[in-house]
Amino acid sequence: MIATRFAPSPTGYLHLGHAFSALTGWHAARPAGGRFLLRIEDIDAGRCRPEFEEAIFEDLAWLGLDWERPVRRQSDHMADYAAALDRLDGLGVLYPCFCTRKAIQDEVAAADRAPHGPDGPLYPGTCRALSPAERREQIANGGAYALRLDAAQAARHVGALAWEEAEVGTVPVDPLLLGDIVLARKDIAASYHLAVTVDDHLQGVTLVTRGRDLFHATHVQRVLQALLDLRPPAYCHHRLLTARDGQRLAKRDKAETLRALRASGRTPAEVRAMAGFPDSRL
Repeated sequence: MIATRFAPSPTGYLHLGHAFSALTGWHAARPAGGRFLLRIEDIDAGRCRPEFEEAIFEDLAWLGLDWERPVRRQSDHMADYAAALDRLDGLGVLYPCFCTRKAIQDEVAAADRAPHGPDGPLYPGTCRALSPAERREQIANGGAYALRLDAAQAARHVGALAWEEAEVGTVPVDPLLLGDIVLARKDIAASYHLAVTVDDHLQGVTLVTRGRDLFHATHVQRVLQALLDLRPPAYCHHRLLTARDGQRLAKRDKAETLRALRASGRTPAEVRAMAGFPDSRL
């Protein structure tokens, strides 16, 4: 049985791009009797708002979608992420990073050949070289720190990996692609990468449907799955809807929201058609 999920963050109102992603997941599972799950990714308490969460439920129901209850809310499951961090720490693939964002930027700017990933410069590994004694001293002095994944050490643990991508087939994993990513901070108990990896496993997701902008994230999430002995789902990274200027729809750019379309008199069927599902029968 296929189990898909739609996992928005309640940091703004949903727009057509969200509708396309939700409908893609729903249609991948529900017509064949599969499961469609809704997850609220609200770990970043500083940006998430209850009114946006309530609007997510309203907008999706108005579109005609249904989903399993109860809805998983990440902020209710911090113990799951803490347990995963403990396991990774036991494997020796985590290290504390005391660098500020400015310090990282300065070091990258000063480096002749700073490592780069698909989205720009990677963390140069400054704190990876600290000795255990230096780390203990920094922590004892009350210094703020993040927990980073030692990508090279993780790669040695997991060996060769791949994932199955819809319409593409087998994609080999590059464990070093995103470098030593942050898995937790003082103010955010788990990163996106760690939380979604744990969530997808615990919710029984078999097919992750999400935008192509997250394709590269699958490399590190597949590594985390292997480290934590979690079953890997298949993936479908769908196209992104764009505005008239060619830019992808995004909350930060104030893309037209579903509730604004509804207020303008658009029907659910019309909005489903605008999102690329003109023949949708929900």
